[in-house]
Amino acid sequence: MVYFSSTAICAADYSAQTQVLRIQFTSGSTIYDYPGVPRHIWDGLLNAPSQGIYYNVHIRDVYAAR
Repeated sequence: MVYFSSTAICAADYSAQTQVLRIQFTSGSTIYDYPGVPRHIWDGLLNAPSQGIYYNVHIRDVYAAR
């Protein structure tokens, strides 16, 4: 897991093999899995000035959480 100093996202992890992005939000301990996420989205999240804004624009309404 990679931990962020974000007000929205506490931590995230990514498996390139399964293309599953895992995100834990600061609002709770539940971890959400987002299948089918390409590597460049993970890279973008890691390098974003704001992980919360990046999530809202590139992940939230694009990939379904399970």
